Amino acid sequence: MQRRWIKIISLAAIWIFVGFVLAIEAYFNMRVNNMMKPVDFIEVGSQQFIRALMWAALAPLILQLREKMPLSRGHWLGGVSFHFAASFLLMAVFYLGRLAGFFLIYDEPFTGFGQQAIDHFYGRNIVDMAFYWAVLAFGFSTEIYRKYRSEELRAAQLEARLIETELKALRQQMHPHFLFNTMNTISVLVREGKNDEAVTLVARLSALLRMSLDNTGVQEVTLSKEMEFLGRYLEIQQARFPDRLKIGINITPEALQARIPNLLLQPIVENAILHGIAPKPEAGRVDIHGHVEGGMLHLEVRDDGVGFDARARTREGIGLANTRERLAKLYGPRGQLSLRGEPGRGVSVRIVLPHRP
Repeated sequence: MQRRWIKIISLAAIWIFVGFVLAIEAYFNMRVNNMMKPVDFIEVGSQQFIRALMWAALAPLILQLREKMPLSRGHWLGGVSFHFAASFLLMAVFYLGRLAGFFLIYDEPFTGFGQQAIDHFYGRNIVDMAFYWAVLAFGFSTEIYRKYRSEELRAAQLEARLIETELKALRQQMHPHFLFNTMNTISVLVREGKNDEAVTLVARLSALLRMSLDNTGVQEVTLSKEMEFLGRYLEIQQARFPDRLKIGINITPEALQARIPNLLLQPIVENAILHGIAPKPEAGRVDIHGHVEGGMLHLEVRDDGVGFDARARTREGIGLANTRERLAKLYGPRGQLSLRGEPGRGVSVRIVLPHRP
């Protein structure tokens, strides 16, 4: 409703401005032609404002004529001819109607109406035809803008659907990734004769898969929900490394309510365990931190494993590569993932993304 009133006020302001310009032009024109006689601006200006008001009233009709007889490809000749005739007809009707009004007001005999119409017709009347074509041009520009906005919206919707499809593919790609690693852990326990631990691990994997299926198709979850899923995954990993893996979690209550991409932290924690802690001969630790600062959610997964040489060229695994790509598609430059590590001192993965509670 508010936008409609803004549109009406804007159109009224445009036509008032047109009337004001016509009034000034007519006023100074009459002053030049009647240097010996005083010219009343109100009298001259009122006529021009009536002129502008008439074209404002005719504008909807002209726009309808444009739709009925478009100036489109294949119809140029007919369209131009039609609108030229229509503009001349409207100009002539207005000119003759105005002249007839003067005859009636000043009680002049209509015997000389035809000659008066010919004698008083001059170039400024052609301006009325220009108004007709200006309204046509306004209609065309509005249509072009509407089509542009429609195409822009369609492109944005298409891009959003494409991104959603790509994100779904990335997320589904990670499901078999950690499933394969978990099944490998179970097979190791069976080979080592730890059947009870293997059975427990199968039960935990079943619960983990159930949670994973419940979140199928979900793009975002709360950090609290992600940590619940991650807790089940860590139970599976601690079954494999009962005396060698320690977990530390330090996440503020505000951060726990933030929305994050589904399965954001699991592949990072998985990398920390498999590539940081597993190759380490002694016990290792993985810490997960989260807090909100300056409207941004800060997350960190840090391990004290074997680390890597930051100067060496390292190839990110599927987990980190997919996570980085998901952040880029969802948040653009506001979603950041940085990786730091030193030989023998572990690796730290930091994620910064907009805080959305």
